[in-house]
Amino acid sequence: MSINDCSNLTKKYKQIISAVHIVYRLVNSTPNLKELSLRLTRLLCQFIKASSADIYLLAPDCRKLVMIAAFNNQINYIVTKAADLKKVSAREMGVTQGASIFDPRIMGMPLITDECIGAIIIKRKPGEPPFDDYDREMFTIFAEQSVTAIKNLQYSEQQQKILLETMKLVRTLLEKQGASYRSHSPVYFKIVKAIAQAFRMDAGSINNLYYASILHNVGAVDIPFQILKKKKQLSAEEFKIIRDLPHKSAEFIKPIEFLKPILPIVLSLHEKYDGTGYPSGLKKDQIPLGARIMAVVDAFESMVQGRPYRKRVAVDVALREVACHSGTQFDPAVVAMFFKLSRQKKIKNLLSAARQ
Repeated sequence: MSINDCSNLTKKYKQIISAVHIVYRLVNSTPNLKELSLRLTRLLCQFIKASSADIYLLAPDCRKLVMIAAFNNQINYIVTKAADLKKVSAREMGVTQGASIFDPRIMGMPLITDECIGAIIIKRKPGEPPFDDYDREMFTIFAEQSVTAIKNLQYSEQQQKILLETMKLVRTLLEKQGASYRSHSPVYFKIVKAIAQAFRMDAGSINNLYYASILHNVGAVDIPFQILKKKKQLSAEEFKIIRDLPHKSAEFIKPIEFLKPILPIVLSLHEKYDGTGYPSGLKKDQIPLGARIMAVVDAFESMVQGRPYRKRVAVDVALREVACHSGTQFDPAVVAMFFKLSRQKKIKNLLSAARQ
C-alpha cells in the first residue's frame, strides 16, 4: 500500500470517527425526537454528500409509518399527515420492514434494535457521482449510531410522558377535592408561548416553559388541604405555608433529571420585578425571563377566570390591572410585549378564550 493510500485511508477513518462523535453529541444536546431526526438528516447530507436524506419512524407497535424527517440540502421538514405518508414508494416502505437498498443513486437501511423502528434513506441526483464502497461503509456506521440514538430518545420521551402524566394526576386529584389550587386554561400556554417567541426564546427554553406551566404548583400536594380549599383570607401562619409552595414544588421536580432546567422558573414565579416578591426577593433581570412572562399571564388569567376568593373581571379590566403593575409586580418589557400581541386578532381571541 502506498503512502498516499495510507493517507487517504487514515483520512476516511477520521471522518468516520468524527461522524460517530457528532451523533453522540447530538443525542446529549437534542431535546426531542423530531429535532434529533431533522439534525441527523442534515448530518447525513454533509458527511456522505447526498442530495437528500430521509428518516422514517414507525409507531410504537412498529406496524405503521408515523413520521418522516427530511432534508433536501435546502429545506428541513417533518411529514406527519397520513395522506402524505401514504405517498412513500413500496420499495422505500420495504426498508422499514427490514430490507436494504444499495444502489448507485439510493441507499436505504432499516433502523433495527430488538425490532425495526424505521428506516434511513439517502439519494443522489442523476449527474452526481454514484455511491461507492466508502459511502456505503459510512452510511452503515451512521445508521447503526442513529438507531441507538433514536431508540434512547424514544425511551426517554416515554419515561418523561409517564412522569408528567403522574404529576398531572396529582393536580387533578387536588382540583376534584375542591382545592382553590387550579390548573391553567387550555389557551394559557399558547399565550405564554407567543410572548416567549416574540422575545426570541429558543425551542428548548419554550419547551421548559411548557413543563413549568404544568408543574409549578405540584408541591400543593404537600400543603394542608384545609388551607388549599379555604375561601376566606388566610392567616399570617397559613400565608407563610403558602409562600413555601415554590420550594415544595421544586423538591418534587428536583430528582427528575430532564426537568431540572425548569427549577429556576418554578422558584421565581412569585418574585416581583421591584424585588418585593418571594421566596428570595429577586428583582428585575435576576428573575428568569420565563418566570417574568408566566407571571404576567398567570395574573391575567387569574383575574379573568376568577378565584373562590375573588370574582372574575372582563378582559379589558384585567389588561388595565396588569398595566397598573408594570414596573412594580411585572417586567415593563414583558407587559409591553403582552399588550402589543394583544392587539393581534389571534392573541385577542386567546385572551377572550382564557375567560371561558
